This record gives sequence, structure tokens and C-alpha cells, in this order.
Amino acid sequence: MLPQEIIRKKRDGFELSAREIGEFIRGMAEKKVDDGQVAAFTMAVFFNKMNSKETTALTLAMRDSGKTLNWKGFDKPIVDKHSSGGVGDKVSLILAPLLAAFDVYVPMIAGRGLGHTGGTIDKLEAIPGYNTQADDDTFRKVVKNVGCAIIGQTADLAPADKKIYAIRDVCATVESIPLITASILSKKLAAGLEYLVMDLKCGNGAFMGNFEDACALARSIVDVANMAGTKTSALISDMNQVLGKNVGNAVEIRESLDFLQGLPVDSRLKEVTFALGAELLISCGRFKDKSEAFSKFEQAISSGRVLENFAKMCSALGAPVDFVENADKYLPHAALIKPIYAAQAGYVAAMDTRKIGVAVIKMHGGRTVFGEKLDLATGFTDFAQIGDYVDEKTPLCFVCCQNENQFETAKEDILSAVKLSQTAVKINSPLLAKIK
Repeated sequence: MLPQEIIRKKRDGFELSAREIGEFIRGMAEKKVDDGQVAAFTMAVFFNKMNSKETTALTLAMRDSGKTLNWKGFDKPIVDKHSSGGVGDKVSLILAPLLAAFDVYVPMIAGRGLGHTGGTIDKLEAIPGYNTQADDDTFRKVVKNVGCAIIGQTADLAPADKKIYAIRDVCATVESIPLITASILSKKLAAGLEYLVMDLKCGNGAFMGNFEDACALARSIVDVANMAGTKTSALISDMNQVLGKNVGNAVEIRESLDFLQGLPVDSRLKEVTFALGAELLISCGRFKDKSEAFSKFEQAISSGRVLENFAKMCSALGAPVDFVENADKYLPHAALIKPIYAAQAGYVAAMDTRKIGVAVIKMHGGRTVFGEKLDLATGFTDFAQIGDYVDEKTPLCFVCCQNENQFETAKEDILSAVKLSQTAVKINSPLLAKIK
């Protein structure tokens, strides 16, 4: 069947068969479908959606566009977590080595930045030598020896998704439930997972802006994944403010290391990370309840086991063996670091989180075109959270940038993104719901 006929059919609002979807995805691999047609297909799906039958067919076709991983001989549960994308979301960097401390394997296939959100792989590439594109043999070896490994998609793992993902990023078709579901699960199913927990972000910094859309995406992912044989649940978490204190690539690595070293950390980041970890480890039988999991997590971090896992993972994937001990020596640094102060004192009441993510892109910390090289040093640190009091001595954040022009642009963006109140603001839990 001609690819343009498949595009036309979806453009006009008709249901595609599994055969048609499979042919289109195979056509991409065989170079019979070009990038323009892929972009048109994603736009047609964006506007006319897909039902669960179509979404499942798309997910499986994308999974089967390349090889799938087999964990035969690995005698522990194969688990993973995935986020739908947020601003300041460095949970994966912390959670993978944390989970590995509890007798499970964590083969994490992560992504790059998408739209206004940051990407785990871009963040890891701020670590000199870290090989985010390790081959399958290396990936399996690191998972076996360390317990966890975080890499990007290899060329032969769900290659159809890799192309569609990149085109969605620059063609304004990111916020589509069927496309997000298929993108996430094609990689996860190809990775051979037994257990999966999803972190579905909801709010003005998420692709799902409202709670109902986030629930719909969670239900779509949970249903498709479980039908495919991977035991999956989802937590819906708030993204109406940045997650943690730092936003950017290298600066989020720095914040993750602080967490793993047991230093004081942002309470929301800790709550989300621990809740996702508990959900996974209860699901695969390692803990009986959330209380036990949280207690064990604290013990594992204070013992140094989790930091050691992260250090071993990094060095096994090419980073300097002393990276963790000397991170500030190795991570890239911005030429200019300056505070932004609010025009008047008050409590942080709200923020336009998407605008903050876009402000990082303006400093070249995110992409505007496919394949663009990033400035991994730029971003924001010590970002005030909702409920925090700021004044002439306490800034909204610090800007890590390369020149005064970048600083002035970032300052304008942040001052317009953050809203203050003269009265104290209620602080809500970042966890909104669970979908089983």
C-alpha cells in the first residue's frame, strides 16, 4: 500500500488496520517512507488520534522494527521506570542505582530532550567519556555486573521510534497520547522488561497539561504494556513547578550526585523518586509496603551503596574512575553565573514551568533542530520552589550562562514565569494519583 494512502486515511479520520500500520513502519526501515511522510503521519495522528487497537498495533510494529533484548540467564527481576517528560526531572539518574541496591536488574533505555523538557541521555553526556550509545554486549555486561545501566537507543533497538521521536520533537506533534504511548513502550518492550512503572507528569510543564489527559495517557500505557506481558502501573505527578532545584544538563547531574551522597535535597524530588521506586519493588516482591521501601531507601543511600552503584555504572560506561569524587572538575561549567531577584519580596505562588524549560533551550541547553549540539553547562540552579520566600537577599534562582545577553534574556523569562504572593502558600504533594 502507498504510504500517502495510509496518511490520507488517517488524515480523514478513519481507523487504520494493524496491517496498514505495520506496512507504514516497515516502509520507514526499507526507505520507502521518507521523513516528510513520517511528519505528515504524526500530524494526522495528532489531530485524529488512534484507538487502543491502533495504538497497540503501532507500539508492536515499532518494537518489531529492530531487535529485542533477551535477559536469559539473568536471575533477578528486570525492572525499569520511565517519565513522560518534565522540567528538572532527574529521577532516572537517582532511581536506577537506587533500585540496583535491592537485588533487581535495571536496563534503562532513556531518551534525549523532547520539546521543552530535558532528556536523561543529554544529561549523562555532560559526564566526560560516558558512552550513552553502548552496544548490546556492553549494556548487558554492565547491567549484570553493576545492576543498572542507562543508555540511549542503539541503532537496532526500536529504530522506527528513534526516527519518529526526532521528527515529533521538531514538528510540534509531541503531545499525542497514541504517539507517546507507542514511543515509550516500543523501547520498553524491546528492552525485555518484566516490570515497569511510569511517571506521568501533569501540569503546565508537562505534555499533559491537565489531570484528565494525564490519566488518559497513564491508562493507555498501562493497558498496552500489560497486554504485551510487562506488569505495569503508573503514578501521576505534578509538573506545575520544576522538579528539584536545578534545571539543565550538567547542573542536574550535580544535583543527582548530592542526592546520592545523602546531602539535603528537595523534598518533592525525594518523594517522587522514592514513590516510584517503592511501586516497582513492591510489584516484584522485594518489599511489602511503601513504609518499608522508604526506610530501606534511606538506609541504602546513607550506607553509600547507591552512590557506589552510580560510580560503577559511569566508569563501566567510559567515565573517569574518579568522576564521582571529582565531579566539579569534570562537569562543564558556564562562563557566567548570576542570581535573579524578584522585583519585590514574597512567597513563590506559581510558575510557568514550560517557559522555564524553554529558557534553557534559549541558552542552547535544548534543541531547536534535530541533531543540534547542546551547551551542556547552561541552566538554572537553586531554583525557588512554590511556598519559598524570596527577597532582596534570596534569589529566585541562579542563571548558568555564557554571556550577558543570555543572562538578560533568561532574567526576563524567569521574572515573567514566576508569580509571587504576599501571603504564605499551601504546599501540595507532588503525587496526584496511581493507575494500576
